[in-house]
Amino acid sequence: MPTLASRLADVQVSASVVMGMKARELAAQGVKVIALNSGEPDFATPAHAIEAAHQAALKGDTKYPPQGGTPAFKAAIRRKFKRDNNLDFSDDEILVTNGGKQAIYNALMATLDPGDEVVIPAPYWISYADMAKVAGGVPVTVNCPQNNGFKLRPEDLEAAITPKTKWVMLNFPNNPTGAACSRAEMKALADVLMRHPHVWVMTDDMYEHLVYDGFEFCTIAEVEPGLRDRTLTVNGASKTYAMTGWRIGFCGGPKNLIKAMFNMQGQATSGVSTIGQAAAAAALDGPQDLVKERAAEYLTRRDFVVDALNQCPGIVCHKPEGAFYVFPNVSGCLGKTTKAGTRITTDTELAMALLEEAHVTVVQGSAYGMSPYIRISYATNMGELTEAMARIKAFCEALR
Repeated sequence: MPTLASRLADVQVSASVVMGMKARELAAQGVKVIALNSGEPDFATPAHAIEAAHQAALKGDTKYPPQGGTPAFKAAIRRKFKRDNNLDFSDDEILVTNGGKQAIYNALMATLDPGDEVVIPAPYWISYADMAKVAGGVPVTVNCPQNNGFKLRPEDLEAAITPKTKWVMLNFPNNPTGAACSRAEMKALADVLMRHPHVWVMTDDMYEHLVYDGFEFCTIAEVEPGLRDRTLTVNGASKTYAMTGWRIGFCGGPKNLIKAMFNMQGQATSGVSTIGQAAAAAALDGPQDLVKERAAEYLTRRDFVVDALNQCPGIVCHKPEGAFYVFPNVSGCLGKTTKAGTRITTDTELAMALLEEAHVTVVQGSAYGMSPYIRISYATNMGELTEAMARIKAFCEALR
């Protein structure tokens, strides 16, 4: 029988996807499952973005797209980067991708040779390490403990960089913790990176507009212009504008890197939906009040969820600066037995027991490189969150 490629031998299907599949199986059996595993806004795509897509379709903008992005959308991206991040890019320094994920994949595939190291602060979005492996690289994780707010310390970054380091990946506000770096904290990281000119820097800024309590977002190429020529700034429409299904990502970076990524994209997917680009351009250029209103709603949800979790026996929940996740420590639940008789020894077993017994889906922290934690998304309505928190509390109170 023909064999499969060995490159996938150490790559797993995303844990959040697996939990979602199991939740759907239970739902198909008539079980009312509350899903807190998905990083997907529950809001609607802005009406003016949908109308822009409609008008683009009506006028026949349905042919093959330019591989790197339509001129109109690139212009909107340039305005966005200047307005929000004080970054100036030319058209040949911008690439439009099928979701932000493809931008990351393109960059790693275009730059990594076998054995090259990719420094990834942990906890981290599941796909970072796996994409590095697929591209032939070696993920090097750097622990960012809760007692440092789940943030990367400069001295730990310095210790992780070697002559083999090709990339350092940053994601603040972070998935799964919601941690975000202040300007001073980002500058301290930039100072380390300035000492290592052989290293590319990638920043995944997908949650930049979801910050709370007056926190001010910053991105590393803005904080340290000296890094601009080796920094890839990745963003997209998914989280800010609730456009996950439109699959629109974009990035800005040095011309030589963007050119290589353009070439890589041409061998994979080519261009991005013209209609989706029209919608995303309208979202970037349109009124931004909706973004602030939704961030205010997320803030209310965050505060409710953090307070509720801290009332659950065995759970301690840190209050994050951004995104729409919390990453509570569940060490106090381990070594105990559930009401149904299941012995809990790991965060993976806890996540599965919560699904099977409380019918709430969360994702185990081990999938993100740190245990014993679970990731909970509060990108759902308050009614669902209220019921989910009650179920989790009852589950914890029943542990013996």
